[in-house]
Amino acid sequence: MTRFRRAALAWAVGLGALLSCALPASAAITLKGDVEQGAIVVGKTSPAAHVTLDGRKIMVSSKGYFAIAFDRDHGPSAVLTVKTPDGKSETEHLKVARRHWQIQSITGVAPKYVTPPPEDLIRIKRERELKKASRPCDTDADWFAEKFIWPASGPISGIFGSQRIFNGEPRNPHFGVDIAAPEGAPIVAPADGIIRLAEPDMFYEGGLVFIDHGQGVFSQMLHMSQIYVKTGQRVHQGDPIGKVGMKGRATGPHLHWGMLWCGVRVDASLMIPGIDADGARPGMKVVSVKPN
Repeated sequence: MTRFRRAALAWAVGLGALLSCALPASAAITLKGDVEQGAIVVGKTSPAAHVTLDGRKIMVSSKGYFAIAFDRDHGPSAVLTVKTPDGKSETEHLKVARRHWQIQSITGVAPKYVTPPPEDLIRIKRERELKKASRPCDTDADWFAEKFIWPASGPISGIFGSQRIFNGEPRNPHFGVDIAAPEGAPIVAPADGIIRLAEPDMFYEGGLVFIDHGQGVFSQMLHMSQIYVKTGQRVHQGDPIGKVGMKGRATGPHLHWGMLWCGVRVDASLMIPGIDADGARPGMKVVSVKPN
């Protein structure tokens, strides 16, 4: 059985280089991105191919692009299968690299955001259902295959996967990358997409925007002070979508940029070239993060 040929391409190479790669006739698929916990990987195959990941059917765009992802605690392996229109079937047993997570202690958080009072629980439940309903997994688009850009500029004050301790109390891991910036600093779309949710005052998130990049790949922008876009609006990479704020569960002005794939939380910073072991990027210093 022929093995898949995985294209070891960095995000900086971009979509054009992926398209220009010369592949042998037997190669049914290429993958772009590292297979590791918290990562989105972009695949390219025949538009008519049938693709599954661990038995789950994966959508393929009209241009042959698809996305797969691995959550923070994904196990050491995954099985990717592709059946091409000529009836051939190939299977790749992927090794999912383990990552080491950080611990981040945050003080000064308003008590209601650490242990919400009963009167806020109904609102939190309602907003959770709204968010879930605003993330379709069947948008036939492949904007996620583009090279992404940073939606804001500033030092990194929180990284994906870190264990959060609020006011001394352990809570869920952090599922985004925090970019510290002055209140009112501009936020732009990191890639093309459709606005699926634009809410100015959510309990935890404050100003919240969802951008649908296709096939269940979403950007989530939190704590915004102003929102320029509306639900259903088409946006292009670099379009202004709002301003940095500190609304919701935030102790200072910053943008929380999170990403999901069909409900799986993934590391937005992996969409940007230049990652190092501490989660830093060129020109972006990590602050106040303690190693585990």
